[in-house]
Amino acid sequence: MCPVFGGHINDYTDFLIGAKKDAAKHPHYDARYWENGFPPEDVGVCTDTVWRAFREAGYDLSLMVDKDIECSLESYPHVEHRDKNIDFRRVKNLRIFFERYGVKLTTDIDDIEAWQPGDIVIFGKDDHIGIVSDFRNDKGQVFLIHNAGQYNRDEDYFKRRKPVTHYRFDASKVPEEVLVPWI
Repeated sequence: MCPVFGGHINDYTDFLIGAKKDAAKHPHYDARYWENGFPPEDVGVCTDTVWRAFREAGYDLSLMVDKDIECSLESYPHVEHRDKNIDFRRVKNLRIFFERYGVKLTTDIDDIEAWQPGDIVIFGKDDHIGIVSDFRNDKGQVFLIHNAGQYNRDEDYFKRRKPVTHYRFDASKVPEEVLVPWI
């Protein structure tokens, strides 16, 4: 899919580049609440890797999630009160967002062709998220770019945890009132 806001390679390559930039900065793991929503660049959690990847592609994932919750609160049953400072940093909310605006793909890690750099993967009970890397192990299985506080942010994570869902973002599915560029 071509980027919506122009000036970039394509969404998935941009997601990959953004995730790799975040990994290279090696932000220390800190899940605290930030008044302006965004932690400093040297701080983050798994969800921060994802919104920073989207920023590279020209999307403001924080505002997109906020607008989607505003327009479709019933789709987010666990959200009692909208909070734009944290809603986009919750894996549960991102899962709902990508269910609505992504293409759901296989979680079979051995289906090699189904896994592409820039895809989004969620683990556990919506407790972890990351971006598929362009690196693969000797079996051809993809690595994951993520932040769980570990040293190597681009790693063969699937050997430790099985994914519960796998998406490829599709901006054409996002309503105009929800699709927001990074400014």
